[in-house]
Amino acid sequence: MNRMTLSAIAAILAAALAAGPVAAQTAPTGDRVDAAKNACKGDYQRLCSGVMPGGGRILACLQKHSSELGPECAKALGK
Repeated sequence: MNRMTLSAIAAILAAALAAGPVAAQTAPTGDRVDAAKNACKGDYQRLCSGVMPGGGRILACLQKHSSELGPECAKALGK
């Protein structure tokens, strides 16, 4: 996975964590974003690797496949 894709996943997961039920009232910390990125990396590669980053497309793909997410990614996304 290239650096741009990892950055896109991190940005999308940061937005998801900030808006999701597991979020605090402020933006997620770098540690939480890193943890979510790591938790969802395999699910991204398995389910959404063909999705072009940007515009929330990766998050939408992961949400579309919410029933197929691993437990760590599902927890990180508040599912």
